[in-house]
Amino acid sequence: MKMPDLALPAGIDTCFGASPQEVAERLANTVAGFLQARLEAAPRASLAVSGGSTPALFFQALSVKDLDWGRVDIVLVDERWVDEADPASNTRLVKQTLLQNKAAAAQFFSLKQPGKTPQEGLDAAEAEIAELTQPLDVLVLGMGNDGHTASLFPDAPGIEAAMDPGSRQSLAAMAPLSQAQPRITLTYAMMRTARLAILHLKGNDKMETLKRALEQPDDSLAMPVRGFLKPGLSIFWSP
Repeated sequence: MKMPDLALPAGIDTCFGASPQEVAERLANTVAGFLQARLEAAPRASLAVSGGSTPALFFQALSVKDLDWGRVDIVLVDERWVDEADPASNTRLVKQTLLQNKAAAAQFFSLKQPGKTPQEGLDAAEAEIAELTQPLDVLVLGMGNDGHTASLFPDAPGIEAAMDPGSRQSLAAMAPLSQAQPRITLTYAMMRTARLAILHLKGNDKMETLKRALEQPDDSLAMPVRGFLKPGLSIFWSP
């Protein structure tokens, strides 16, 4: 398979594979290895993951890795403000695919809290993640074809504050105009300090979006994923 030709800034690593399963396994090995190293150096380690359809194979592969999972904190980078029973719930996906097997012992911090809206539940969500190991050790992001990542959408009111690198807020309530459900998300300031940042992509359409994002890397409000296209990022992609 011919691999994509990308004009990447110096310091960004790539791992391209022929199939989603291959890339999922390689990503799981990378994340498990980094978490293991952190657990050897610190009492606990943290992992922030994304929802959607792309990470399920990765979650399943990671869940069987031999780690001291009881010392691992897991949090979603964002969540739709829906009940956990809703198929759109990222929490449901994580519980069904990642918090299984050996990883069932991990501590999960839920962004979805009581309240009719993310704004109403924001304080409770902040309290929920107060004990989360920070800075984040591993951050695994996805990306939409509009260039959003987590729930940092270019058309969301308040995106400027949520993307502020100097913000002291860990979470933001978001209501993107293009989306059916309101959401809660980790802020850019919270995520940008992760020790290991990974962008996990699947599909030729995502590769084309990535190429567009790289054309104007400084305009992060138009495509928030650009805020993470910096040295130290690792990109995992499969067609």
